[in-house]
Amino acid sequence: ATGSEVSLAMEAQKVLKEKGIDVRVVSMPSWDRFEAQPETYKREVLPPQVKARVAAETGSPLGWERYTGDAGKILGIDVFGASAPGNTVMKEFGFTVDNVVRLVESVVDA
Repeated sequence: ATGSEVSLAMEAQKVLKEKGIDVRVVSMPSWDRFEAQPETYKREVLPPQVKARVAAETGSPLGWERYTGDAGKILGIDVFGASAPGNTVMKEFGFTVDNVVRLVESVVDA
């Protein structure tokens, strides 16, 4: 997650914890900076054995698959031109705690 999506992910993490699902939230504000890190650091942040991953980006989902892998899910916006109050648009595109929880549960159960 990046930016405002981090707080959404943190709220979803609380709900998931109450359900007995332990998840880690990774804030990745810059792919370039992450990719510039040593491999040991990258593997520590995104352990290769962890396949259940969800990325949340209030922009194009393009590119996040390199971090979620084939088994992961990406919550993003692949259309242009929505106009409404911010919370309404976020809900319309699925950026809600409930939806993030559902996405995580779907990859954990897979």
